[in-house]
Amino acid sequence: MTVPTTAEQRRITPGLAGVPDEVDVLVVGLGITGAGVALDAVTRGLSVLAVDAHDLAFGTSRWSSKLVHGGLRYLAQGRLAIAHESAVERGILMDVTAPHLVHPLPMLTPVNDAMSRARTALTWGGLHAGDALRRTARTTARTLPRPRRLNATEALGLAPALRPDTLRGGLLAWDGQLEDDARLVVTVARTAASHGAHVRTRARVVAATGTTAQVRDELTGATRTVRAHAVVNATGVWAGDLDEQVRLRPSRGTHLVLRGSVLPHTRVAVMVPIPGSGARFAMVLPQPDGTIYVGLTDEPVTGPVPDVPVPSESEVDFLLGVVSSAFATPPVRADVVGVYAGLRPLLEVAGAGDTTADLSRRHAILTSRTGVTTVVGGKLTTYRRMAQDTLDSLVAEGRLEAGPCLTATLPLLGAASPEALRRVGAPGRLVRRFGTDAPLVLATAREVTGLPDEELLAPASAEVPVTLAELVFAVTHEGAHDVDDLLDRRTRVGLVAADRDLVGPLARRALDLVSASRSART
Repeated sequence: MTVPTTAEQRRITPGLAGVPDEVDVLVVGLGITGAGVALDAVTRGLSVLAVDAHDLAFGTSRWSSKLVHGGLRYLAQGRLAIAHESAVERGILMDVTAPHLVHPLPMLTPVNDAMSRARTALTWGGLHAGDALRRTARTTARTLPRPRRLNATEALGLAPALRPDTLRGGLLAWDGQLEDDARLVVTVARTAASHGAHVRTRARVVAATGTTAQVRDELTGATRTVRAHAVVNATGVWAGDLDEQVRLRPSRGTHLVLRGSVLPHTRVAVMVPIPGSGARFAMVLPQPDGTIYVGLTDEPVTGPVPDVPVPSESEVDFLLGVVSSAFATPPVRADVVGVYAGLRPLLEVAGAGDTTADLSRRHAILTSRTGVTTVVGGKLTTYRRMAQDTLDSLVAEGRLEAGPCLTATLPLLGAASPEALRRVGAPGRLVRRFGTDAPLVLATAREVTGLPDEELLAPASAEVPVTLAELVFAVTHEGAHDVDDLLDRRTRVGLVAADRDLVGPLARRALDLVSASRSART
């Protein structure tokens, strides 16, 4: 049931105007999993409608550590299959799917008085095991270099803020880091739309079976019935709302946001062992925008699932306490300019331990009594494989007729090799966030606003590099509907309250400029 692609359909839009009454696949939820399912399905030749009650990356997908993990922790737990799967998917993301959005991140474990010789040896062995995972996943050392030992001088050269008096050296390994997790979701969704999927925000599924759904347009209040050969529930921690058989034990992972000046010249992630834990670390993660994230906790969550999780003060104190031993002038509460928390959709598993840290991150594909297919569990790194398994399952059940999965070899919009990206004629920030689509972003902003490049590309402030050009493009092509969409998901300005206040007027200006341009055309 192929639906012709139109110019408007290739853009993400809010509301239900113009969507078909019948499709092959209806995807509910537009986090990374739902966006991945939409892309997998449409590239197999299926017609797709993908909806979200709020916005792209509204839930868990924007609250991660921004890392593309190779599965080292699962290897330490003896979960070889998920460790290998994570390493394979990391390699696909870094080399094929999104090399413009994922880059190698050096990760330094300081060897100091807090690291016993036994734990140092265990950590070093684990890093070599992780490197073996890299090799079995066929990710080259050019993409992710091999681990190595550092002396104290070398470690301080990479992270000068470390405490020098107790530092004996360091262990350096590499993993993948996203430019922005929400940006990955938006790019996957845009890619799905470019292949013909209808991708709509502000469209809430209020009831569903395996073949129909009642969908409410949150902008107009109108409700429509959409028929489908398969309805896929990809709503993460809210999966139980559509399938009461799903049993989750969510855990909350909290991060702190610091200015880069708090730990100056930190060019690597710093891994600080959590006392009393054999394989867990707190992470100090420098970000491309000049901030630093410190995370993360693992706290069980009970009761109703909130739209936006709120970190507890005890988690903030815990993270500050763990990392304090590693730095000469450790961050304090006054240095924390923002906090955020995400809920992991962990499945209840028979025989699991008492803590959420004991639960597997393996994904599952379930079918409700009414025929709704739910994909749940997993993690950001493995989203593509989760989508592939979901569509393979529906094809195997005879509910869909479709071609093979193509996404393992399909670059997202803007993807290119590092060499090609260096040749793109656009500002570095736009290339980092949009890859080879960076010229399109600037050209769109010029056409819509008529403003000079100097104004379109001027950073919002010395500490906030967001530009008017990318905000305009978010409205015209990425479905951003209001200021919150722009500040919280198309960019991450909203993580810091002071930055939100500063950039709010620029976001409103972008919305006004696009609205005026549309009015002029009509």
